[in-house]
Amino acid sequence: MHADDYARNVFINCPFDRSYKPLFEAVVFATFRCGFRARSALEVDDASEVRIEKIFKIIAACKLGIHDISRTDADPLTKLPRFNMPLELGMFLAAKRFGNKSQKQKNCLILDSSPYRYQQFISDIAGHDIQTHNNNARDAIAVVRNWLRSAAEAPLLPGGAEIHRRYLLFTEDLPLLCQETRLERDELTYLDYTLLAQVAHL
Repeated sequence: MHADDYARNVFINCPFDRSYKPLFEAVVFATFRCGFRARSALEVDDASEVRIEKIFKIIAACKLGIHDISRTDADPLTKLPRFNMPLELGMFLAAKRFGNKSQKQKNCLILDSSPYRYQQFISDIAGHDIQTHNNNARDAIAVVRNWLRSAAEAPLLPGGAEIHRRYLLFTEDLPLLCQETRLERDELTYLDYTLLAQVAHL
């Protein structure tokens, strides 16, 4: 793994459900527009490898991580909450705590939907600077942009409002981009979306 790749890789640990999708896509778009590479478990489709091993490998390859812990409500069918996001946050923090010299350089952004809500279900992370997105793409983009600017000591970046403007333009152009590349908007995989987000000229 090249040191520059590690420094620019951002592990995106966010929900994958349909209602969260606009936020997920906004976070991924903002990451690329800030000059970083968004990494996700969705990028790997290898049935021969256990899923958690895929996640370990991606975490190991990323100096930076964005972790959204806002989806803790009970599933309507199972009546149980899903804790994949807190689990993967724990994996990331453990890699920083117990890993080698490069792993100890890890830096992460922890997101929730509203201030102090996390204290009701994961109080052990009290003391971390939890940011809120208010279930709003504009707020999520601004928080991601400001964190990347600080955590990675990135050069001067466009402001959150400008990146959000570009995201809205990209979202409007996406059906045409899909048509030009013979893709269906509803069938875009994570890798399809990230490729289009990178090549879009906005």
